[in-house]
Amino acid sequence: MSVTLGSIAPDFTLKNTNTEDVSLNSFRGKNVVLLFFPFANTGVCTKEMCSMRDNMNRYSDLNAQVLGISVDSPFSLKLWKEHNEINFPLLSDFNKEVAPEYGAFYDVFAPGKFDYKGVAKRSAFVIDPNGVVKYAEVLENAGDEPNYTAIQNALK
Repeated sequence: MSVTLGSIAPDFTLKNTNTEDVSLNSFRGKNVVLLFFPFANTGVCTKEMCSMRDNMNRYSDLNAQVLGISVDSPFSLKLWKEHNEINFPLLSDFNKEVAPEYGAFYDVFAPGKFDYKGVAKRSAFVIDPNGVVKYAEVLENAGDEPNYTAIQNALK
């Protein structure tokens, strides 16, 4: 399955780094930037999340809540979040239920090299205050970062 522009974003509830439930629908009335990423504590993922951290004022000014999502456990995400001073929620899709709904999922990551099964694809989605998908970018190459300018333009 995948999410299309103009559709209502599928709701979900995932654990944050304090193992508390966080639901997408709880952010209705705000813009939401969903960022799926493959693994905490890896080079490109750290660069992406730190870029968002460093530009949080821009997203706040656009009435946007940023949420990072990976298949890592809430415990490993918590350590990584603290180490990198990430200033927005990181959510654990440990059971691999949400990323596939958004079409942001590798059945096999790095075939022939790692062959890890079930990893989030680096992806960005902008969801408006009514829950409508205004931007969707799913990257096939985990070494690429999302288009931050396009994300910000979709929030305007």
